[in-house]
Amino acid sequence: MNSDLQVHAATLLDADVVSSEQIPGGDICFAFRLELADGSTVFMKTLDDASPDFFPTEADGLAWLAAAGGVPTPSVLAVDERGLVLEWLDAGPPSPAAADRFGRELAHTHLAGAEKFGSARPGYAGALSMPSGQRADWPEFYASARIEPALRAAVDAGSLAEADHSAVTEVLDQLPELAGPAEPPARLHGDLWAGNVLWTRGDRCYLIDPAAHGGHRETDLAMLDLFGLPYLEQVLDAYQQVSPLADGWQARIPLHQLHPLLVHAALFGGGYGRQAGVAARTAMASARSG
Repeated sequence: MNSDLQVHAATLLDADVVSSEQIPGGDICFAFRLELADGSTVFMKTLDDASPDFFPTEADGLAWLAAAGGVPTPSVLAVDERGLVLEWLDAGPPSPAAADRFGRELAHTHLAGAEKFGSARPGYAGALSMPSGQRADWPEFYASARIEPALRAAVDAGSLAEADHSAVTEVLDQLPELAGPAEPPARLHGDLWAGNVLWTRGDRCYLIDPAAHGGHRETDLAMLDLFGLPYLEQVLDAYQQVSPLADGWQARIPLHQLHPLLVHAALFGGGYGRQAGVAARTAMASARSG
């Protein structure tokens, strides 16, 4: 951490920062471990040229998720347009006990609900902005505020072949039929891949780096499946004991994975565009077979 940023952190916290260490912190932001003069430790993340609302949006999302009384989030200690300071949490190993608790608490987070599908302010999936706007209908929200913007971004990045683009377009055309039973808006993390589940000491999981909004609860669960989560089967079993999922939810996993795959295609390229095409075709095939 350069001296200017260390001074800035001290100003934000109104405390003396005696040492700082850069640590692994994901694909987008820079992360630091700060030691304060009183002996406490905090976590800070920064991003060069971030949008002014980037970190305040994340802080609001963490607080909104925590207010559900389900899965906890790190306490926000300070935030401005240059960075976010959170309480320090000591990481621990994944465990069946933590997975069971996480599943139950995630169900309670989702059940806390949201006013409508979407959010009143723009959000972020990584560095990719997601539109604001609240809608009463999930298929319309998922199409207009998630799939269509991410599809345009992936095409602009040159990460989507024509055949895969056509497959995604077909899903958009059939989305109301693919969506399954209507559900009220759930309180979603919104970017719940395994790296955003922090396993801590004491068999507890915390949610970090949210793209919080009102959405379909199957979206969070499909994201956990996309990149693999330790003890996912235990998480899902515990979740369903609190809030059973609608029939056919397994067949809808590719539908809910389509948006994050398009986001990854736009941000990182590689094979994510092809994976998005596979997810789209699998979603259509599952609907036909069902």
